[in-house]
Amino acid sequence: MIPKDLKYTKDHEWVKPEDGKVRVGITHHAQKELGDIVFVELPQVGKKVSKGELVATVESVKAVGEVYAPASGEVMEVNSALESSPELVNKDPYGEGWIFLLKVTAPGELEDLLDAAGYAALVEGQG
Repeated sequence: MIPKDLKYTKDHEWVKPEDGKVRVGITHHAQKELGDIVFVELPQVGKKVSKGELVATVESVKAVGEVYAPASGEVMEVNSALESSPELVNKDPYGEGWIFLLKVTAPGELEDLLDAAGYAALVEGQG
């Protein structure tokens, strides 16, 4: 259930490295906890962010989830499909439900991300 080719944050974001950039979304666990996603507030393309900075929000019928930068960098692309179809985050959190693409300016900051086993242990520890 937790893809092994991705890295994870303790805030329930997944991170997929792609040639000096990372694609970011929220995990299956996060979307399940939030429930039906009704709105995604996307960041501005070109926005420069620091590791741990709030980048986007994901709103459901019962809560608002915050999406943080896994590393410092610049937002290169956003998933504009989420503006009209926020439910993609529920349907395909690791695919079509991605939120933004970040050009990483401090790659070393990615080294403390969790692997799939580490993330699974984190989620199980919360249950």
